Amino acid sequence: MPEPSGPPRASRLPQPSGRPQASRRQPELVIRPAVIDDETALAELDRRTWSVLHSVQPKPQPPYDPFFTQRNRVEHILVAELGGCPVGYIRLVPSTPLACNTHVRQIQGLAVDERTRGKGVARALLGAACEEARRQGAIRITLRVLGHNTPARRLYASEGFAVEGVLPGEFLLAGEYVDDVLMGRSLDR
Repeated sequence: MPEPSGPPRASRLPQPSGRPQASRRQPELVIRPAVIDDETALAELDRRTWSVLHSVQPKPQPPYDPFFTQRNRVEHILVAELGGCPVGYIRLVPSTPLACNTHVRQIQGLAVDERTRGKGVARALLGAACEEARRQGAIRITLRVLGHNTPARRLYASEGFAVEGVLPGEFLLAGEYVDDVLMGRSLDR
């Protein structure tokens, strides 16, 4: 299926209902396509959020590689921002370069600033990624998550992702063998 042209639109999340604060208004969460100028903020976010809980790569050390690369392209990233500051991102890519697989998109990275965890940022990024995948003509979305990353697995399951396979002991991380869990879902809902 050909990809429709045009970038995804920024989406805004409704604020939680309840009594508004008299003097302080909570900044609105905005999900938008990444731009080149996000390079520094996303690179710093990526380094701050690195953890053996979700990364199979070694901890980043200076001199740091650029965030945007030929493999990690700006057009594959959606950014979550609060008050104009990036607080998270999700990377959505074609699953493979094969023409017979263009109906599938894959999430290959999700990071949320620790200071904003538990506020719906990851859930909003997942929703935006599913919406963008649909806009691109996909009917399925997949991801891989480390078996010991219970919070992420719970979140994905609550968003309709099901375990579709497990590669037992696929990675040796911090002296422990860790499963690679393959999850996916239909985009029909």
